[in-house]
Amino acid sequence: MATANMSSYNGSKIKCNFTEDFNLLLPVTYSVVLVVGLLLNLTAMYVIVFRLKHWSPNTIYMINLTVCDTLYILTLPFLIYYHATKKDWPFTEPFCKLIRFLFYTNLYGSILFLTCINVHRFIVICYPVRSLGWVNPRRARYVSVLVWVVVLIFQAPVLYFSRIKTDNRHSCTDTTTEDLFENFLQYSSVISVIFFLIPFVLVIVCNSLIVNKLIQPSRVGGAISQRSRQKSVKMIAIVMLVFIICFVPFHFTRSLNYIFRFVKVSCKLRDGSKIAYKISRALASINSCTDPILYFMAGQGFRHSLPKMKKDQKTEDYMCVSSSD
Repeated sequence: MATANMSSYNGSKIKCNFTEDFNLLLPVTYSVVLVVGLLLNLTAMYVIVFRLKHWSPNTIYMINLTVCDTLYILTLPFLIYYHATKKDWPFTEPFCKLIRFLFYTNLYGSILFLTCINVHRFIVICYPVRSLGWVNPRRARYVSVLVWVVVLIFQAPVLYFSRIKTDNRHSCTDTTTEDLFENFLQYSSVISVIFFLIPFVLVIVCNSLIVNKLIQPSRVGGAISQRSRQKSVKMIAIVMLVFIICFVPFHFTRSLNYIFRFVKVSCKLRDGSKIAYKISRALASINSCTDPILYFMAGQGFRHSLPKMKKDQKTEDYMCVSSSD
């Protein structure tokens, strides 16, 4: 199955027929993310809010991450319907704008909060004494508020650029219309550098310095030190996998798609880039399922709180005693 699309190069237009063999990819992926992601994020949110008495800076960043993911997951039923009906948007244009706005808010909010978690762990591990004065829950709250303000302000233009494009059907574009595309490209390039490239580099630097610190001989030996190292290595591996699987392919394939709208390339190459971009969008949505897993791996209090959801007060008292060993 194929659809026609007009591409312009220096004022001339070339008609390409794009394959739609991947029509089911996004609705199927979104359906899985909707069920699994909602369950994991609501579980994480319940444990953090109702089971944890003391919130560490890491916990504060994670609750913001789960809120970010949950807001995005709640938009998935509409996107599932949209892609299942071959991109025929039945809702209003303002709602289309809101859906696209929430997608990018989740995407870049997740990246920034993951970066905050990595910077926090870098400070605690590499500067354990100084971190006592640098890192505390109050400052983590201030940073979280700043992240939300920055993300919401910088993603606000999405509400302007997102439009319903009408031809044979009503398409809720994830970019913008042709007459606004050059302006959108400039905006999108700035956003990618500020909210993806710089945080990604910062995460790589922080994790490299953490690994360098971990491989140094420890002055305090014993099983506790070894467990801490193992947990830190797991955290680093998970965060890097999230970036490599969810964020890097999305930004790379999206950039290719934008470039190919201005550079003369074959229709086959453009078709391939569109398929890759669609796959990368599915991968980007999986991020909403990995964030709670990340917190489960990182938070000792979270792991201790999960069994309490199914046990009585006696078991809870036992957990308190055993955790002090």
